[in-house]
Amino acid sequence: MWVAILVPGQNGRVHAQQPTGSVPTVTGTPPGAVIRVDLSLDQIEVYAGPSTYLYPAIGVMLAGQEAPALGRSVDQNWIQIYYPGVPGSVAWVYALYVSLNRGGSLPILESPPTPTPASTPTIDPTLAAAFIPAETATRLPTFTAPAPLVLPAFVDQSSDTNRIPIGLLIFGFGFVGALGAFISFLRGR
Repeated sequence: MWVAILVPGQNGRVHAQQPTGSVPTVTGTPPGAVIRVDLSLDQIEVYAGPSTYLYPAIGVMLAGQEAPALGRSVDQNWIQIYYPGVPGSVAWVYALYVSLNRGGSLPILESPPTPTPASTPTIDPTLAAAFIPAETATRLPTFTAPAPLVLPAFVDQSSDTNRIPIGLLIFGFGFVGALGAFISFLRGR
């Protein structure tokens, strides 16, 4: 309720209004557990459920910001917090990014149902048909006979007595080379 104050000498005009009741002030801290965002992080994302893959991000919290903790996920990796401004005023934060102050154990909470997608992707058959190439009929390959197999025939030349055996030539050249190396060694002394 508001009361008009008349200031005398001003032709009875109203100059200001003042409230007649007292304004309540909030003092103290909320009861129960409170989370605080780690100061080493600039900000963290707040999710609609305890997963970064199954639930969308619905907000952020800045470094050092506090919020009342309501419970933990079944796997203990996520903490549900009071987060005004979103449906149900609850959100989830990853437990490693926050510290839990003023409170003991939190109750275990079940995950909320995953949100349904806004649209289900479908393939337009006329659009897909534009990118599928038309298959043309091809003839089957015809059978072509392979060329006849020719086996090489080696002629036995062991009956030729005018030739020197290769092994004897290799041994002879090796002996001459070793003899030359030995003579070079002796001359170098």
